[in-house]
Amino acid sequence: MDISREYPLLEFDADRQAMLEPHARAKVENVPTHAVACFFQDVISTLIEQHDAKLLCEWDMEMGKHSVYEITFQDQRLAVFQPGMGAPLAAGNLEEMIGLGIRACIACGGAGVLDNSINVGEVVVPYAAVRDEGTSYHYLPPAREVEANSEVLAIIKNVLQAHEVPHLLTKTWTTDALYRETRAKIQQRKAEGCQVVEMEAASFFAVTQFRGIKFGQLLYGGDDVGSDEWSNRKWRTHTIRERLFWLAAEACLQVP
Repeated sequence: MDISREYPLLEFDADRQAMLEPHARAKVENVPTHAVACFFQDVISTLIEQHDAKLLCEWDMEMGKHSVYEITFQDQRLAVFQPGMGAPLAAGNLEEMIGLGIRACIACGGAGVLDNSINVGEVVVPYAAVRDEGTSYHYLPPAREVEANSEVLAIIKNVLQAHEVPHLLTKTWTTDALYRETRAKIQQRKAEGCQVVEMEAASFFAVTQFRGIKFGQLLYGGDDVGSDEWSNRKWRTHTIRERLFWLAAEACLQVP
């Protein structure tokens, strides 16, 4: 029996042309080819207030306007945008950026830790993601995991080493349901080699593979979901956030 006929999510269609394409809405010229997808709205606010980030473009969404900014860093132009939480929204906004003309992107964000030896603020670099979400299945054939771009991964590692930033290279668990991270699933993902959990990496890896875009991701250790009881660990107040952005920016601009 063809199991894909039983589950719509497994009905992958490799057709390159969809009814709605992101480039159909592209109206902005001369967009930087490199971009950082920054999950930290506080950091984006700092870029606007202290680093002369200028509004490049914006588009209307039901939740309000989605803004794209531009900064100059190391004498190069760099686009910055907030991708939004969760695979469908984040992947859609990344698609819009690809439609505008970006060719390289690095995301920076936080992740829950499945291994409580990972400190709050510890830098984590995912080399692969378990595809426990839905978006990636519309971009790649069904598979358990998706790998990061090896070229970009090497650049990220080199930048972190150059700045003497300790970091963990690991597999991540991408899920759509933050309130369904059960103890059994946590143990299963840990057995597969996942040390962190988040909601976007697998979809980012899949979208950029499909579109032929170079992509990588930097995360930092956040709340603890791998112990007997969940702990927030005050992860959103950690000072690593802005530094992680600048590390992502430096790595992104090194992507050829």
